[in-house]
Amino acid sequence: MGQQGFLTPLRSGVVGQQQIETDVLVIGGGPAGAWAATAAAARGASVTLVEKGFCGTSGATAPSGTGLWHVPRDVAAREKAKASRYAMGGELAEHAWMDRVLEQTWLNTETLTEWGYPFPIDAEGQLQRTSLQGPEYMRLMRKQVKASGARILDHSPALELLTDEHGDVAGATGLTRTTGETWVARAGAVVITTGGCAFLSRALGCNVLTGDGYLMAAEVGAELSGMEFSNAYGLGPSFSSVTKSLFYNWATFYDREGVAIEGAGSSRGRSVIARTLQTQPVFACLDRADAEIRAWMRHAQPNFFVSFDRQGIDPFKDHFPVALRLEGTVRGTGGLHVIGDDCATSVPGLYAAGDAATRELICGAFTGGGSHNAAWAMSSGFWAGAGAADFSRGARSQARRRLHRAGTAGIQEGGAAAWDPQELVRAVQAEVFPYERNWARRADLLEDSLQRLDAQWARVRHAGAPDLQQAVRAREAVAMLATARWMYRSALQRTETRGMARRQDHAGLDLAQRHRLVSGGLDEVWVRPQAVRPTFNLDLERLAA
Repeated sequence: MGQQGFLTPLRSGVVGQQQIETDVLVIGGGPAGAWAATAAAARGASVTLVEKGFCGTSGATAPSGTGLWHVPRDVAAREKAKASRYAMGGELAEHAWMDRVLEQTWLNTETLTEWGYPFPIDAEGQLQRTSLQGPEYMRLMRKQVKASGARILDHSPALELLTDEHGDVAGATGLTRTTGETWVARAGAVVITTGGCAFLSRALGCNVLTGDGYLMAAEVGAELSGMEFSNAYGLGPSFSSVTKSLFYNWATFYDREGVAIEGAGSSRGRSVIARTLQTQPVFACLDRADAEIRAWMRHAQPNFFVSFDRQGIDPFKDHFPVALRLEGTVRGTGGLHVIGDDCATSVPGLYAAGDAATRELICGAFTGGGSHNAAWAMSSGFWAGAGAADFSRGARSQARRRLHRAGTAGIQEGGAAAWDPQELVRAVQAEVFPYERNWARRADLLEDSLQRLDAQWARVRHAGAPDLQQAVRAREAVAMLATARWMYRSALQRTETRGMARRQDHAGLDLAQRHRLVSGGLDEVWVRPQAVRPTFNLDLERLAA
């Protein structure tokens, strides 16, 4: 143990290591992380937020607009809002959690209004609060995090969690890229808000979303849930990272001969497009939008048109090639399994929120998309931050706990021979990108991929990062590998088609499989069913009190 009870430096000879003491450590600076930090600070906790990029501009929300599941305090309206998603999600969501999220989203949106978020006003003079513009939203959230007294460490990715002698999570280690210094944070509790995993598919804002939080949490024994609901693909131009798909409701899709593809514009259009892309390119044209709709599109999502304008393409008249980019658990619903109303995981001192946590509780087997994910981020972030602050008050009395590093794969000092993280990234992408493997899955192809993924895990399991500067890339690569293994092993166990978990060899819905699939493990990945709690509705007046 080093001076003041901290760990020795992460690697021999590293100097300038930052040593941090904080009640609550928030790992991830997207919307969930920002809400967690402000909620924890409001409970009187000292808070440190570490972010891989720059808090306010990093992640999937910051560069684009998103819908928001904001429903008035009207019983009929909320029951209707829940019913549609409950059915789409294969009846795996829970009404109690949906009620909680709807109410907390309402309250947090009131707070955003008080903080000065510029919600638009309709013709009747009413605020329209069903969407958020990422740049304005995250600029405001960064401002509020700083105003709360929380400390922000930008460009400071976490590498591993720390545990005490009892196995409780007690902090984390990481690297500040701008200075090259390592940091060690001792914390009373930790909130994981690192987002989902999009496997570096180049979807907009997803370059930092590589499943890091899943890996760190699994290394201390945390569980995941809904990882089979991870095959979300975003539709967009093949030459652009923008995968906002709303505008394609006004598109016609064509083959290479310019013939309209039957069914591509229907409710099952993505399946038709994915199937067609396996044999030939697909083109789109927003030729069903009238002048009024076109003007609205330009105003609502200006970044959608940037790549078109640069190339001189008129998307309303010209046919342009489209692709499906894997967004994995960013737009899917899988993530860390939470066991309490405060979004605690099964490991004491560890909390999860936002896309890093499962959204099955409100979405079931169907994508959280924008609106539900945005509501979940602000609600779960708020609860997790408050829960972590409360937990930290008890942990603070355990001063000078002996801390242990929990990181293993791809980070061990003096590990196996040098390896190339980028090579591992490409190997994982080869298994999860192809539509024929991941869009509609099949047992033989899942097992085929898992053989190679397991072999890669055995190869890098005890490997160290090539050097300190490569440590972040090494951990990203290993996290993607671990995520793919949890995904595919869970998918093997769901021998039916439910929501976005599509199986070619089990095309129907099996009523006997109305349960969650909880997973975990590193060397040996395990999957077990868990019953969905009986549904009931909460008293909205009591919630509002």
